[in-house]
Amino acid sequence: MFQLGKTIVSEEIIEKDFVCNLHACKGACCVEGEAGAPVTVEEVEILKEIYPKVAPFLRPEGIEAIKEQGTHTTSDLGELETPLVHGKECAYVTFKPNGTASCGIEDAFNAGVVSFRKPISCHLYPVRVQEYSEFAAVNYHKWPICNDACTLGKELKVPVYKFVKEALIRKFGAHWYAQLEKVAQDY
Repeated sequence: MFQLGKTIVSEEIIEKDFVCNLHACKGACCVEGEAGAPVTVEEVEILKEIYPKVAPFLRPEGIEAIKEQGTHTTSDLGELETPLVHGKECAYVTFKPNGTASCGIEDAFNAGVVSFRKPISCHLYPVRVQEYSEFAAVNYHKWPICNDACTLGKELKVPVYKFVKEALIRKFGAHWYAQLEKVAQDY
């Protein structure tokens, strides 16, 4: 671990390689798991605001889940998350004709309908950020469904931090990312 400003960063984001391989996994991270994607307090408000513009991009099942549960849910541990369809995939997920999962929020963003791309936790994946009162922990999350992404990342020689560069800059800023690059060069 090393410190950058008010973050504690795992060396694994420099050491490990990763490039999403949607051809292999079909976007399983949007479908698998036991909970929705983590969202921030700020994102909860954004989701409420943009939902009418995002809804046309969603599947009927997702719209129904959001109608029943709201644009976000709160777990038993008090964590804010995206709602799920019947306890399975994210309510915001859509599927391409080949079965690959996509994000309805990001589809609306790409169409120029909303200015919010998607929850930062989704944009950052496989990096997970845990906020504490004095600092944030920045870690690499290992999930077997992403084994093909690790293989592809290794083939292409793309470390995790480079794969999620845009998201890390969105979360922590360009100066923070420049510091991370310096640490990686010296590593």
